[in-house]
Amino acid sequence: MKINKQVFIFGFAIFAAFFGAGNLILPPQLGFNAGPDWWLVALGFLTSAVIIPLLALFAHAKLQGTMLDFGNKVSPVLSLLFCLCVYIIAVALPCPRTAAVTYEMAIAPFFEMSSLAASSVYFGLALVFVINRNKVLDILGKYLTPIIVLILIFIIFIGLVYPPSDAINGSVIESPLVGGFLEGYQTYDALAGLLTGGILVISVKNLNLDMSFGEKKQMIAKSGFIAMFGLFIIYMGLIATGAMFNTEFPADISRTALLTGLSTKTLGGLGTTSLSVLVALACFTTAVGIIVGTADFFQGLLKSKMAYLITAIICCVLGVLIGQFNVGHIIDVALPALMFIYPLTIILILLNVIPVKFATKLVFRMVVLTTFIFSIPDFLKFLIPVENLQFLIDTIPFSNNSLGWVLPALIIFVLTNIVEKLMIKR
Repeated sequence: MKINKQVFIFGFAIFAAFFGAGNLILPPQLGFNAGPDWWLVALGFLTSAVIIPLLALFAHAKLQGTMLDFGNKVSPVLSLLFCLCVYIIAVALPCPRTAAVTYEMAIAPFFEMSSLAASSVYFGLALVFVINRNKVLDILGKYLTPIIVLILIFIIFIGLVYPPSDAINGSVIESPLVGGFLEGYQTYDALAGLLTGGILVISVKNLNLDMSFGEKKQMIAKSGFIAMFGLFIIYMGLIATGAMFNTEFPADISRTALLTGLSTKTLGGLGTTSLSVLVALACFTTAVGIIVGTADFFQGLLKSKMAYLITAIICCVLGVLIGQFNVGHIIDVALPALMFIYPLTIILILLNVIPVKFATKLVFRMVVLTTFIFSIPDFLKFLIPVENLQFLIDTIPFSNNSLGWVLPALIIFVLTNIVEKLMIKR
């Protein structure tokens, strides 16, 4: 009974850890742009923002180590570099984005304040909480997330049961399935699966319950499933609601404005104000969590308490500089970084979750190397003119959809396994 209760406690805690700015503002606009194809875009989005993060948690349940273990079969050096990239991306993109969302939803509509001043105050306060590791945020998190979820469920319920009309504008997304999958990158949920999974492993071990490795594995996996099921419900509902209301707003509406508009249409002005304040607080707890996690990582890596403070200050300075930009700009700037890190992240998650006999050291090395090489054009597309890469884009299957690494990685995975099995038989 105690173990079952703990599974739900961990499940809700993981859900709260995942629940950030991107989880709120991305799904409604996907549905808004997809119109009648909302279910296709939802399928793609849920694959990269729910299924792959869930597999990351399953992999953690199988490994019961740290994030460094995900890439150790390739090389400890590569694993360390990969972890460094994940933490750097976390503090440079999703962390500042929380300040931008807070400004657009909770400050700009009510106060005359520049975005630079707002992000300065925001990360100044964050630094105070990070240095003091104040437990107030933990208490807030326990109450904030359920309240936000309740408000979102009301928005979804009213929006789907009482849509404004039966008419829905057509889709403006060329490939809804692929578009939804790539938009799921912007939630950073796969990266969050790697980060929070490690925390969950430590939390389970700290229970000091008389459990076997298999029982711990089940607890971690079940907790992860509960968290991801919660995200699944919220994502599906927000995407569908965005589609139902896509005749009610201008085509160029921003992500934050759309979420605010949906809350106003369904819950009225009071609901909108409440949601704005709660989202701002939730964003703040997410930012502090990212900074604390990053500072802890570098403190452990460098074996220095001073590294914690220096890392926290650097994170907050980056937050001020990047957080002053609007949300749309931060999302656009993130694309090259995500096209670089996400293919490797997905492959490492998949290789760690499949049976060991199909994921030997050689398989890890060959598949990861192939993924890296064939994802380079997808990465470069956002940095140099596409014309310079047109030959590669036309030659590599799915490269025009920024998924040129998928088929080569699959082929190398199968071929390497066949060759290894033949060599064993000899």
